[in-house]
Amino acid sequence: MAAGPPRLMAAGGGRQAGDGPWAMATAATGNRPRRRERPGWAAGAGRWRRMGGARTGAVPPIHKSAPRRLSRVTARGHSPTTAGTVHSGIRRQPRWVGTGRAPWAQSAGRGGGRGAAVAQNLRRVVSICSPTRDAQSSGRRGAGIPWRIFRSYSSASTKEKANRNGPCERTELLEVLKARAKQLQGSNVPEVTVSKVELAALDNDKYQEAVVPGPKEKQPIPRAQGHGLARSSSWAKRLQKEMYSQQPKMKQELGSAASQLGLENQAKAEATPKTKAMKSSKIPKTKAATAWNQSSGSPQNKPRVVEVKGAAEMKRPQRMPKDKSNQQVLQQTIQANLECFLSLQQAEEAERYLLLCHSSPVKRNVLDVGAFNTVMRIWARKGSLNRLDRLFSILEAAGLQPNLDSYAVALECTGRSQSPPKAILRYLQQLNSSGFHVDELFQKCLFEEDEKEMVLRAIRTVQPNYQLPPPPSPKICKSSLLQDFYSRETMGSYPKLDFSVKELQERFQQQLRMELKNTVTIESVEAAKPLTPQAIKARELLGTLRSQWRDAILQALQSSKRSMARPKRMSKYNVLYPYLCLLPDEEYVDIMLQILNDLSPQGESLAVLARELGSKVYDRYIIQRKLRSGQLEKVQQIYESYIQLLAKDSQPKQYLPREYWEKLVAEAGFGPSLNLKTCSWPCVLLMRLGMHMLELLVKAVKVPRNILNRRLESKPIPVLYHVYSFYSNWQVGLIRPHPIFSQLVSNAAETTLTFNSSAMPMLCPPVPWTSPTFGAFVLNDTKLMRFMDDTTHHQLLLEQCPLVNLHPVLDALNQLGNCAWKINQPVLDIIISIFNDKGDEKLDIPPPLSEAPKPPTPPGNSSMWSKSFKHEVFLCKKKAAEMHSLRMDALYKLSIANYVRDKVFWFPHNMDFRGRTYPCPPYFNHLGNDVTRAILLFAEGRPLGPKGLDWLKIHLINLTGLKKKNALQERLEYANEIMEDILDSADHPLTGRKWWMDTDEPWQALACCMEIAKASRSPDPAAYISHFPVHQDGSCNGLQHYAALGRDLSGAASVNLVPCGLPQDVYSAVAQQVEEFRKKDAERGLKIAQVLQGFISRKVVKQTVMTVVYGVTRYGGRLQIEKRLKEIDEFPEEYLWEASHYLVKQVFNSIKEMFSATRDIQNWLTESAKLIAQSGRTVEWVTPLGLPIIQPYYRSRSTVLNCGMQRLSVKTSNGSQKPDTVKQKNAFPPNFIHSLDSTHMMLTALHCLRKGLTFVSVHDCYWTHALTVDVMNQVCRQQFVALHSEKILQDLSEFMLEKYCSSSSSSTEPIAHWQKRLKEQLSNVPSTGEFNLKQVMDSTYFFS
Repeated sequence: MAAGPPRLMAAGGGRQAGDGPWAMATAATGNRPRRRERPGWAAGAGRWRRMGGARTGAVPPIHKSAPRRLSRVTARGHSPTTAGTVHSGIRRQPRWVGTGRAPWAQSAGRGGGRGAAVAQNLRRVVSICSPTRDAQSSGRRGAGIPWRIFRSYSSASTKEKANRNGPCERTELLEVLKARAKQLQGSNVPEVTVSKVELAALDNDKYQEAVVPGPKEKQPIPRAQGHGLARSSSWAKRLQKEMYSQQPKMKQELGSAASQLGLENQAKAEATPKTKAMKSSKIPKTKAATAWNQSSGSPQNKPRVVEVKGAAEMKRPQRMPKDKSNQQVLQQTIQANLECFLSLQQAEEAERYLLLCHSSPVKRNVLDVGAFNTVMRIWARKGSLNRLDRLFSILEAAGLQPNLDSYAVALECTGRSQSPPKAILRYLQQLNSSGFHVDELFQKCLFEEDEKEMVLRAIRTVQPNYQLPPPPSPKICKSSLLQDFYSRETMGSYPKLDFSVKELQERFQQQLRMELKNTVTIESVEAAKPLTPQAIKARELLGTLRSQWRDAILQALQSSKRSMARPKRMSKYNVLYPYLCLLPDEEYVDIMLQILNDLSPQGESLAVLARELGSKVYDRYIIQRKLRSGQLEKVQQIYESYIQLLAKDSQPKQYLPREYWEKLVAEAGFGPSLNLKTCSWPCVLLMRLGMHMLELLVKAVKVPRNILNRRLESKPIPVLYHVYSFYSNWQVGLIRPHPIFSQLVSNAAETTLTFNSSAMPMLCPPVPWTSPTFGAFVLNDTKLMRFMDDTTHHQLLLEQCPLVNLHPVLDALNQLGNCAWKINQPVLDIIISIFNDKGDEKLDIPPPLSEAPKPPTPPGNSSMWSKSFKHEVFLCKKKAAEMHSLRMDALYKLSIANYVRDKVFWFPHNMDFRGRTYPCPPYFNHLGNDVTRAILLFAEGRPLGPKGLDWLKIHLINLTGLKKKNALQERLEYANEIMEDILDSADHPLTGRKWWMDTDEPWQALACCMEIAKASRSPDPAAYISHFPVHQDGSCNGLQHYAALGRDLSGAASVNLVPCGLPQDVYSAVAQQVEEFRKKDAERGLKIAQVLQGFISRKVVKQTVMTVVYGVTRYGGRLQIEKRLKEIDEFPEEYLWEASHYLVKQVFNSIKEMFSATRDIQNWLTESAKLIAQSGRTVEWVTPLGLPIIQPYYRSRSTVLNCGMQRLSVKTSNGSQKPDTVKQKNAFPPNFIHSLDSTHMMLTALHCLRKGLTFVSVHDCYWTHALTVDVMNQVCRQQFVALHSEKILQDLSEFMLEKYCSSSSSSTEPIAHWQKRLKEQLSNVPSTGEFNLKQVMDSTYFFS
């Protein structure tokens, strides 16, 4: 799957600001490989984890015996939280949810006499006017719904709740009843005889506006035959009446959805034309292209567009998009369609589609020069100058000005067709008259294949002596923080790797082969079960079935494409036809089979699967583009030379990786550009493509019913089926595998895992980042800055930013990515042995599901189950789901580690929108948990030196958490006292005294024990070559930055900015302050203060203190404290709420008293962001290293997709919509501090490079060799002082005043009013205290 989401994975190293769903956890996106037993999500340990299996709520899912078309069920707009969020056909629960009386709560084939009950309940439900939530099930989650998608279903506002009541909600409920009626109609239920129910269908599955029947038109009346569900027609009449009463509203909604999706051409072709077209006098009359057809004359059998006589597109008046969001989606869709034609080299179809868009008032409004350039590029590759001339004239007639790319395409065409000089001169003269210079063509334009050579050929036809402009001289970053770093006088040679040129070339070829395959299949570390005859037979059966399924899916895909290509036949999927031709048919089949093989028995959300399928197609399309453009050959050529910078048997070079790569690219001269212009596909398009592929999969894949039981008839049944399930108060569509398939997979006991290649560590040094669009993997598309779907402002900001300003950030990411790693094999083997021996929860090795608590035996009839029994069963299922989640997470990490156990590997890095860095591979990396960190070693070894062994011992004691308040010397002495335990742990980890097991980080402690044992037993410990990383961690780093910003003397002392003999513990200080407040209140007779006597501790307040700096609210803080109090068995449960409410108030008061400057700065940032957002702008700033940042919080809107199986509601949130004021305001202070801590880390990384250190980080935890800890500590302090010696707040104020309050941006009176208030706010920069920043240089415990 593509990087940027679709799935999110909590970054193990990041701290969270709270326990709840709004916790400030930084997410690392990446490719989430899936498995047949893939973890779902579960809430536990203060963060959301994947969880599978448990079905929440009281209502069972609606099962379908066959994958037939279900009713269209949708959710209206819910709380705007995430961009690109997809609702899987979700609906508010009716009143009867949780009562056991739901009309579809009965499973087919269970119990007798259910037909009457179902009919009775259906009648009862129709009389309900306003369904309400089921409070009991609120807040729970079920299996398979990723948090990033699920959180968009959270509680709605009061206004939204009110809007959902009444007619609209009744229509939704009635649509659900339609679904049940259709389901019962087709279900094979022997106990319930269901007659055909004729329902007047609301035209929901069309994108055009619904047609409202005329008043005189006779409507069909529901009729029933026999003694079934529809005998009494009163409920059906009411259903019919309600549905028709809602058609005007549905008409408006569906019409707006059509314009929003940019699919008017198909929508209008389906609708009855009523008005004549608006004709353009400047454009020749063109017929609409409404169907795709196979070109019989082409040897490649490429699709083409067939003209349809009397196209409806030209004859209907079209509604203009209401806002910029609609226009942006429409523009993206048009550009994506044109790039499809470009990839397929279908010039006629592309031009016809472009002219069709030009003839549409809606689409003409969003057409830009880029759309014309794309079509002209197709003609240029064919050397057709006449067609290109025609498009040039249309472009100018449309009021658009040709840009540099337009002239580059025109000159390429003249060069390819060897046009006469007159034609070339005409374009060159036009280029000059437009204010361009011919040299700019080669300096600013991007080329593919031989385009650059063709342009040069054309120019030299009329100017034979023309020479390419020399490459621009490298620009040097002028940041005051990095003047010495970029100074050539102080620059040394770049450090070498311990590999020869030949070895690095071989590793590059291995990496390339892996990426070209797209996926990597590895052996699982789970203990292989004995291969029984049953397993052998199951594997043979699966192999046979998969071969049959491959053929069936291929036939279904080809049949679907033929159907789409028929002229005069319209389908809502016709627009997808070019996207189904981008790859060979076999690749689509591979993608669908991979989804099938990875599907867990609990199933997966329809929306998640659709998005994943669409994203996989897009990823492979991008790789195909890179291969076709010739980019790969050029990357290979340059990488072979780039190796000279890193290989040990090459000459030393005084270049950074980025600088050396840029030098090699400039020297390469001709060939394709490495920065391809890629058009991202809109979320709606990805969903639609994925849904179509999912429907093909569901319809094509079948299994004989008697494959496991020969006594049954050999009827083919679907392997996948579509159900609805309730999660809390939402109805969600799921795709589930048939139990027969799940049983087959279980019996086969296959021992492999399949991952996307981008989820694996790299086998060669990463390609250096040289721009926002190029770097990291060889082929896999990776963004420099990860962001939420459909949020493009970050990428635009980066592209508009002068590249020289991004050099420090790019160089820091390259430095982190160039750190080579290897596996600590002895520790890995011990972990795997425990993993396969039932695990150990105390050691964070999740046990298998066989160890899960067994649910109690049900007492007979389900109607006799008590509430406590049901709750006990639910808790057992929840625990099993959590165990499954954790087990799968550990399985992935350990299996990948085992796969690379004998290899050296690298983690390419990118960053989030705040500048915080993350490894691109999402599963196994050094940001992981204790287990993951324990099995990672630096590939480069260095001698310990005179103090290295001491640092290893101090590091071990830090990992135990035993001596946090003691001085470093005391920690070292303690380590020497317990050397016997340390050596015993190293020698007998599982059979000795097991001292290491009782530490905070047991696995890292064990690894450190082993390293100390080896070093201390070596002849010369100082000469011992150590690969072990030693950590230095910031002391409440967020508060350190606040204290330095405000020069807060008391705050600085509390967070170890001031030199002191012992480490200061801010958490204990706050707890002590809170205790003083409590004593005073208790003396005054306050009951809750008296109850809390003896319960206030460091542990109770720590999480809240830590996360105050990251924007935790009093509400979130109260939940954190309540959780800690619950862990105290002696605390009276009846006082939990009152006590947590009291304590969070006192914690905030204590922090305000101890960190007065911190609260002032936080309030100033919050108020400034509030005023900026209220004026309709998003909060932006630039870090001291020059990285532009914009907060991606906008109000979201829903787009309803009508797909074959169900309706999907896609939530989009992008920069063309209004900012979310609350999120912009609350997130600014923590995001600003995060941008500062990432700046400090990058400065430290770059200066450590100059000192020759190995350096990596986990945000505010810095790693290096034991030999160089002292040097890293010095650099870390120097860069912190240098950073905060800048006028950070003053510079922020000036930047925002210029951006938001300059006179040029004011146009109306309301804006001027906001600007006046904002100007006053921004100008009032908080005053600073008297803390001397240089004291940090002498503070031992600043980082320790």
